[in-house]
Amino acid sequence: MVKFLKKIISNDKAILVFSGILGSLIMASLYIAQPRVLSFLDFKIYDHLLRRQHTTKTSGVPVIVDIDEKSLASLGQWPWPRYRLALLLEKTRAAGAVSVGLDILLAEPDRTSPALLRQQIKKELNVDVDFRGLPAALEDNDSLLANVLLGKPYVLGFYFSFSMSEADRQIQSWDCYVKPAQVTLLEAPGAMKADGALHSAFSTVCPLPELTQSATNTGFFNATPDQDGILRRVALLINYKGRIFPSLALATLMEATGDRDILLRLESQGAESLRYAGTIVPVDRAGQMLLNYRGSTGAFPYFSAVDVIEGRVGPEKLDGKIVFIGTSAAGLQDLRATPFTAVFPGVEAHATVVDNILTQEFISVPDYAPAVELLGTILAGISITLLVTWARAVWLILPLAGMALGMWEGSAYMMSHLRVYISPLYAYIILAANFTLLTMLKFWREEKQKKFIHGAFSHYLAPAVIKQIYDSPESLSLQGQEKDITIMFTDVRGFTTMSEQLTPTQVTDLLHDYLTPMTRIITSNLGTLDKFIGDAIMAFWNAPVDVPEHQKKALASAMQMLDHIQILNEGFQVKYGLTIKIGIGLHYGLVRVGNMGSIDLFDYTLIGDNVNLTSRLESLTKYYGQVLLVSQAMKEACGDDYAYVEMDSVRVKGKHEPITIYTAMTHEARAARNEDFQRYEKALNLYKNMRFSEAAGIFARLQSKSFEEVLCGMYEERCLHLMEEPPGGSWDGVYTHKSK
Repeated sequence: MVKFLKKIISNDKAILVFSGILGSLIMASLYIAQPRVLSFLDFKIYDHLLRRQHTTKTSGVPVIVDIDEKSLASLGQWPWPRYRLALLLEKTRAAGAVSVGLDILLAEPDRTSPALLRQQIKKELNVDVDFRGLPAALEDNDSLLANVLLGKPYVLGFYFSFSMSEADRQIQSWDCYVKPAQVTLLEAPGAMKADGALHSAFSTVCPLPELTQSATNTGFFNATPDQDGILRRVALLINYKGRIFPSLALATLMEATGDRDILLRLESQGAESLRYAGTIVPVDRAGQMLLNYRGSTGAFPYFSAVDVIEGRVGPEKLDGKIVFIGTSAAGLQDLRATPFTAVFPGVEAHATVVDNILTQEFISVPDYAPAVELLGTILAGISITLLVTWARAVWLILPLAGMALGMWEGSAYMMSHLRVYISPLYAYIILAANFTLLTMLKFWREEKQKKFIHGAFSHYLAPAVIKQIYDSPESLSLQGQEKDITIMFTDVRGFTTMSEQLTPTQVTDLLHDYLTPMTRIITSNLGTLDKFIGDAIMAFWNAPVDVPEHQKKALASAMQMLDHIQILNEGFQVKYGLTIKIGIGLHYGLVRVGNMGSIDLFDYTLIGDNVNLTSRLESLTKYYGQVLLVSQAMKEACGDDYAYVEMDSVRVKGKHEPITIYTAMTHEARAARNEDFQRYEKALNLYKNMRFSEAAGIFARLQSKSFEEVLCGMYEERCLHLMEEPPGGSWDGVYTHKSK
């Protein structure tokens, strides 16, 4: 098991797949937990889909009689006298309304009743008031309204309290005669009891007893918004003291149809559905129905209460209608927020319930919705995991967009055609979360690879070159290409003999002490270290990225290396009892640069004749007694930055074309021995013009002065030989080297 886990951890793709699956499982756990903040997001998705699919077409049955600003301005401020409400009810019924729901709480006696006014004036002012000529029926407005309610299809509204603190504040001194619904419970095996499934109230705020006793029916008008303050669902039934009561909308519909029987189906998780008058109403576990709003305010006909009272609204408007009397006046505070608008009269919510039941156009969250949403979440998480793991970044956009669009359009289709809400929220979250997580992991992995490459290449390349590769990766080609490259070969003179004087550990330490600063000089001048060949160094410039004036940087490196050897030798003399000398060869030209080797093992290096030529130049430093040799190409490329002294025109082993080779030095070094260098150049010119005797004399005198003894001795010997065996007329002054 441990080996298996280690194998997974070491496999980049396995890490991505494991992380994606883990993220999907975590998201599935969140779905089960349903955190509040995500519920808010789910509400917003539901609202958007509802607005997208809704229709403004209604059944045409519910209408609203509105106690609006116009009515208040015309008939006086609220509350109105009860006789006026009685008149409004009678005018509405006379116009043909089949039932009327009163979305008003009549919980206190009418203070404008003459009998009550007489008592109050007597109590407070000690004055007897006599309303002469007033019929006895008008003495008490509440009694008048009770008589109007008697036996008529009017439904009074009342209010339930759901907290103990609220219930304590709303204790009434009279009995409550609100009427329960006739509910038949259909309980599945192991079903939850109704008092556990439905919302249970602690107390009620009821209309006056004489009003509720006269009314044919009553209904609660509680409308509790969701956690974000938006009204999306309403309870159709509420449990109170072991009995079940209908909502104002449901009770008003009962009065219109004459059917009072309700069938409530209960399952183990709570309510499953409600059946009324042959219509199955989908409800949630608490018996709440989602409102399929017809739009913002005004989806149903509104008639001003004053127009109804004054007879301007006749049977052509109200005949056969279910009427709800309520208010849209802002001062009466019966306004709600819905998915469509922040200001929505509460009375219109009751009309929406009745309209949804009559048209049977419900929005539901079916029992299978959680399973579909959970499965969709897991599938979305796994799908994006597989895509990110194996697909290239450029191929991710279309599948990702397709998945996101498909989930959205699928939910929209279910909402608009089946009126079923399947939330895509958690699938969207895992889609985004896994995509982000796995992309970050891939980015982290690539960053690790970059750091590894940086660490590896930092031993071969200068930091500036590595930065250029990162900043402009297109400049890096590992496929192999032909380009002009400056090449350097260096070698320690007599290293084999030197090694015999030291222990193996000392040899290793000496190489480390020598190669480390030499490599740093190369990389600091933007060079690339190719390889170490024992004590030899091969380096090059202008690859893998372009290096401007790479020939000058290479020659500057050689000069710095030669200077630094003097410093190193001071320490070597103390530490190892010896000093070292090196030879450097520099040349530039066209080579093939890239990954060279086998399929399984390769190296980033150079091949070509110019590489071999540079190696020969390094070898010739011993022959000419120099520490640095450069080619004619290098001299021309570097210009006047340094002083050059011609060494020879040669054909190196393996090459047919001759080249002129030079040593390079600073102008100060040349000036210090300028007179001798001039004599040397004069002798070299005599040599090229076949005046060997004169040239030999000058070379001999320079050698006797210890000026370039190896070089001058070589030329003196060569002149003497040519004097004994004069060359033919075709002699071009080029010397052919037959050894490396």
